[in-house]
Amino acid sequence: MSHMPTTAPPKIQLSDVHKAFGRKVVLDGIDLTVGRAESVVVIGGSGTGKSVMLKCILGLLNPESGSIAVDGQEVVGLGGPDRAEVMKKFGMLFQGGALFDSLRVWENVAFGLIQGRKMARKQARDIAIDKLGQVGLAPSAGELWPSELSGGMQKRVALARAIATNPEIIFFDEPTTGLDPIMADVINDLIVKCVKELGATALSITHDMASARKIADRIAMLYKGKLVWVGPAKEIDHSGNPFVDQFIHGRAEGPITMELRA
Repeated sequence: MSHMPTTAPPKIQLSDVHKAFGRKVVLDGIDLTVGRAESVVVIGGSGTGKSVMLKCILGLLNPESGSIAVDGQEVVGLGGPDRAEVMKKFGMLFQGGALFDSLRVWENVAFGLIQGRKMARKQARDIAIDKLGQVGLAPSAGELWPSELSGGMQKRVALARAIATNPEIIFFDEPTTGLDPIMADVINDLIVKCVKELGATALSITHDMASARKIADRIAMLYKGKLVWVGPAKEIDHSGNPFVDQFIHGRAEGPITMELRA
């Protein structure tokens, strides 16, 4: 008898995920699969639910219904030690960088190693310096305080922190926000390099199309709680989807209407 090879489950699988706040429906039946070592970018305007989707995967929010599986394991409603085990697979680059002002740069990078993994400070510092090198920062930068760094350097430090624990899955939350186009491109290149070197799976949310094009294998567009298009990044320019076309060209006219507060 020949045995079929068992294919490993996707790294992340969302099935029919719903989330609302009161009467405001934010996620209206989301289906999304992120494969091993794949980079998926979710695009969409502000307030379209991109962050809420991320928070549901991270377990910071619980969807009302639907399934979220990580490596085939259901994580909706998971708590305690089981949740902590899943969280160990994750690395995260937050929108503002979110560095701790009261910690030196190397301590920021080593935070998950010291606090989460209970690693000795000397060993954690060596890893932090190594990770800073991966994002193009000299060992001396490790001794600085976050307030002494430019926005672009802070973003590099945040990226070094995101990869410090060698995570299997990295989340990028608006990674280029607040950066000029050239620095944004540098950060995008670093993200691609670091994710490849780790062999990690990446899920990003952004409204920066230059970023999406550079770091995505596949792009998904979220609008009014639904994924209106999912496809290879190289097909984004001829998606034939009016929502995507309007978004990537930044046109006021089209099916996407801005919700104006009365």
